[in-house]
Amino acid sequence: MPSDLLMKSMNRFHRTLLTVSRGHLGWKAGGMPVLELTTTGRRSGEKRVSMLTSPVQQGDGIVVVASRGGDPVHPAWFLNLRDDPAVEVVWKGQPKRPMTARIAEGEERAKLWERIIADFPHYGGYQEKTTRQLPLVVLEPTAG
Repeated sequence: MPSDLLMKSMNRFHRTLLTVSRGHLGWKAGGMPVLELTTTGRRSGEKRVSMLTSPVQQGDGIVVVASRGGDPVHPAWFLNLRDDPAVEVVWKGQPKRPMTARIAEGEERAKLWERIIADFPHYGGYQEKTTRQLPLVVLEPTAG
């Protein structure tokens, strides 16, 4: 399972790649678009930035999987947005915009999961590594 240090190092490397390439490299990984997600730390109240991939997009919604490589615990970014769903997203190098996160449930989750594992079967492998259900999060533009 990935350590916190490894996850932070990967995020730092990815942000550095985007900066050094002036946004020309790093907006795709593993055949998926990459986004920069800013959450508010649930304990610290500080802004926290994570680089994530999105296996599915629907309309204006961006779907991310809280997989953490099949680790038995949820990623910190997921716990942060679960407690405070007001987030900011940089998508495909466009300016940061406010969005609202919601956890997909029931039939919506089942349909999204089928789409995700059909195109990116490694997520199924992550699910097999853990007893927790991997949350699917839909990021949607904030109304207003």
